[in-house]
Amino acid sequence: MKESDGFVRAIARGFGVVEALGRPPGRHTLSEVAVAAGLTRATARRILATLVALKYCEADGRYFSLRPRALGLGLSYLNALPYWGYAQRALEDLRNEIGESCALAVLDETEIVYALRLPARRILTANLGVGSRLPAHAVSLGRVLLAALPADQRANYLATTELKQITARTIVDPARLAEELRRADEQGYAWIDGELDPAICGISVPVRGQGGRVVAAISINTISGTVDEAAAKAKFLIALRRTAQDIRTQTLPAG
Repeated sequence: MKESDGFVRAIARGFGVVEALGRPPGRHTLSEVAVAAGLTRATARRILATLVALKYCEADGRYFSLRPRALGLGLSYLNALPYWGYAQRALEDLRNEIGESCALAVLDETEIVYALRLPARRILTANLGVGSRLPAHAVSLGRVLLAALPADQRANYLATTELKQITARTIVDPARLAEELRRADEQGYAWIDGELDPAICGISVPVRGQGGRVVAAISINTISGTVDEAAAKAKFLIALRRTAQDIRTQTLPAG
């Protein structure tokens, strides 16, 4: 993209290098960073030197890795969310009440990003935490957030997004997914069983902010086969909706 008053290429390249350094295994050579960020070695070297000087990364021989200061970049986003602080306590209370894994996520184009995740010990979970991303079409959190999009944005998502087959149950037909999103919007929750992981099912509801706009979603996940959709509604939906309303109430301005 051409540099302009609205786009500074150096900043874009710098964030690209930070993202490259954040990939496993967490330490990378200059050449690896350059390839991952799509830069020349000379450009990557200058950016890495700047990040070292600013104490966002450190050099150890041939390898570069992020320093704790880089964590502040992500925390700046979380701290700016008006509901995030209260949502931590609300989700902890929800998990303690129901004994199942709980999470809060936001939508970033075609993926969800976890802003909170509180696993229950009884579930063997993947290595997912704050900042982890998952394809929106395959998780209940994503279904709720996609369902809340304006009609034109939802149609564009369905027309342009590659819906990857993750398990045998994953919905990859746009027309069928459109119907699931319509249903989620109508009923105010989404249920998914085995579409991301054959062993996990989940139910999610939206979290609304000012003006009723959906700003996030919260979920309860449990072991597939222990409940079906009807049982999940009966067991979890009231508590989920109460928690979503509590988060909204606590974060809306007084008056």
